Amino acid sequence: MGRPTVDATVPEDTLTVRDNRTGKVFTIPISDNTVPATAFKQLSAPRKPGEREENETEKGLRVADKGFLNTAVITSEITYIDGEAGVLRYRGYPIEQLAVNSSFLESAYLLIYGSLPTKDQYAIFEGEVMHHSIAHKDAEGLFEAFRYDAHPMSILTSAFASLGSMYSEANPSLQGQTLYTKGDEASLANMDKQIFRLIGKATTLAAMAYRVRQGRKFVTPPAGLSYTGSFLYQMDHLGEDNYTPSPVLARALDVLFLLHADHELNASCTTVLQTASSLVDPYSAVAAGCASLYGPLHGGANEAVIRMLISIGTPDNVPAFVEAVKRREKVLSGFGHRVYKTSDPRSFIVRKTADEVFQVTGQDELLETAMRLHDVAMKDEYFIKRKLAPNVDFWSGLIYRAMGFPLDFFPVLFAVPRVVGWLAHWRQMMLQPGGVKIWRPRQVRPFPLLILTDGGSLTHECFLQVYVGPSRRDYVPMEDRVAADGRKSTPTPVNHTG
Repeated sequence: MGRPTVDATVPEDTLTVRDNRTGKVFTIPISDNTVPATAFKQLSAPRKPGEREENETEKGLRVADKGFLNTAVITSEITYIDGEAGVLRYRGYPIEQLAVNSSFLESAYLLIYGSLPTKDQYAIFEGEVMHHSIAHKDAEGLFEAFRYDAHPMSILTSAFASLGSMYSEANPSLQGQTLYTKGDEASLANMDKQIFRLIGKATTLAAMAYRVRQGRKFVTPPAGLSYTGSFLYQMDHLGEDNYTPSPVLARALDVLFLLHADHELNASCTTVLQTASSLVDPYSAVAAGCASLYGPLHGGANEAVIRMLISIGTPDNVPAFVEAVKRREKVLSGFGHRVYKTSDPRSFIVRKTADEVFQVTGQDELLETAMRLHDVAMKDEYFIKRKLAPNVDFWSGLIYRAMGFPLDFFPVLFAVPRVVGWLAHWRQMMLQPGGVKIWRPRQVRPFPLLILTDGGSLTHECFLQVYVGPSRRDYVPMEDRVAADGRKSTPTPVNHTG
């Protein structure tokens, strides 16, 4: 490596690269600790004798990053994650403070518009979301067309896509490609209306998918309940007079929704933005996100935890299971994370929420097995060395099971709150300076083509972002807040007609 040398003629925030093929030296700017990948296109060289022309050596160097381990595709002000320190913040606010003091819809406002709402702003946002929760009657026909045993994520994905056909004013293919990118008052109002619709209808469509499985009639969203209270009502109401879901369970689900609302550029969020980069309508983009989250490497993690615990059986079987994991004969679910290298900050919050739920539902028979697995793994050097701590999926699956949700409905409970995060990133992308550029990654085509099977484990892939949003800031009670300035920082009320 050698000792560093300093060239006073070269700006400090730059990277100096020497191409040993040609002897040329290039200076690449560094901004927000990031270098532009396109700068490496300057590093071109003549093609060597016998080299494949498909390498396009003379057209500049390409940057390969299988799995997107160190590739940032967007600058963002929304969510910040420090995996080494176990930090998760929404717009600068620690997730621990939001889980205690905020609600899902208030945090949704924060993620989308960048600041905590005042009382008047929140009233408008909550009112619009709940007003737009009612699904068009034509949607019932779509749901009734599915078989009783259709997977609820297949139903939900199709339902979101179908909404795009109901609102012609939301489709850039019909209204013009600058529909959401102009940033003027009409464009922002149109964007807000689609956001209200998607967040409002997410729980309604999910409840309809659930009731298809149960063979029950659909329930109109009630008035006067919270976002998650309305969701539980639509799922469980069987015609009783004055039925109200348990406030403890509604609050627990609200906390889980808040914790799952956004998680930076994960696989499904990246899918939403990749799709949205073609300027498709937001309903189609959200449907694409649902399809991505449907995959077992992304949205099925908490379901995998329950299936693992069921397979273990009693707490007495945990030591043998742990040894099998260490021999790579069994798969350990709910431990470790692609991003977090210490502990998942959400897992501690979910653990406390689980205790509150079990006081209402009774203790799940798998809880003792889960606790024994947690204790054994956290004291085992094998897991400590590999930084395999319980993540949010380890406890959330137990909560969903205790509340009576079927296993294959768990990904739906992930998708519904994540709609907020998808929309926050979509809105940011539509309003970014310089407009929207379609995402078109390059490829490296090997020759001859080989299929490698190394027996390695699979993990979900995620892009990186360059976070340029607020630094850490503390939660402020609603009565002490000042409304954020700027037309883009507050939602537009909808002019409702008869």
